[in-house]
Amino acid sequence: MTMLNINGAERSVDAPPDTPLLWVLRDSLHLCGTKFGCGMGLCGACTVHLEGAAVRSCQLPLAAVAGKRITTIEGLGTPESLHAVQAAWRDEDVPQCGYCQSGQIMSAAALLATTRTPSDSDIDAAMAGNICRCGTYDRIRRAIHRAAGTLRDKAAA
Repeated sequence: MTMLNINGAERSVDAPPDTPLLWVLRDSLHLCGTKFGCGMGLCGACTVHLEGAAVRSCQLPLAAVAGKRITTIEGLGTPESLHAVQAAWRDEDVPQCGYCQSGQIMSAAALLATTRTPSDSDIDAAMAGNICRCGTYDRIRRAIHRAAGTLRDKAAA
């Protein structure tokens, strides 16, 4: 048994230590917001936060995350209280097919946790590993700037 801190709750998982975190989340814990994309950590669809940093869950073995704080898209916000990035995604009408969006949102949220006023270059660097086959990159950038403004306004209040 491996103990995990998922979205602020302690969860016990019975899986081999080399099982990728992605499959533990989806198959063992039934948290299906994190998507399987390429399986090689290249597309970003499987992005989650590990101790606040954006990481690719398809490449992280269970043994490497035991006892660490993991946040998935399900733990970022709620329908009643969206995270600023989720609200900006909605307001900017970012998704088309939506498949990559949870990974995109998790990468954007990690960026904004450390960079309150990101430049376009900051955004491009942080989001470089997230692929959107629908090509919504301009809307993604606008949403990140919108979310950054919302977070700055909340901090100033």
